[in-house]
Amino acid sequence: MRLTNKKTLEKLKKKNRGNVPLSIAIDKLVREIEAHEWKNQTELNQLRLDADCVHSDGFYFFNISIHRTLVLIEFNEGEASIVWVGTHQEYETTFKNNKNTIRKWLHSNDWI
Repeated sequence: MRLTNKKTLEKLKKKNRGNVPLSIAIDKLVREIEAHEWKNQTELNQLRLDADCVHSDGFYFFNISIHRTLVLIEFNEGEASIVWVGTHQEYETTFKNNKNTIRKWLHSNDWI
């Protein structure tokens, strides 16, 4: 699967230089996304138990160390895009653990 906007994850690694568990988790997520051609959510969840579908258009949150990352996965297109990255606290502040708030954020940022 092709992964776009990886620079967001690279910036997170650079910002948290020295956080080895975070770097390992980011590298693992990138490797797993690029190595697989998931056809549906079931296949994705078999490999990534932390994948949480938050919108029917293919948006998933993944846990990476103490961070969360929002990824758009287009199963039919074979492409994934990093949409948002932040700490779990930033996630709660921005999205309030609420799918409706996530939908509004995606809409206001022209993702849907």
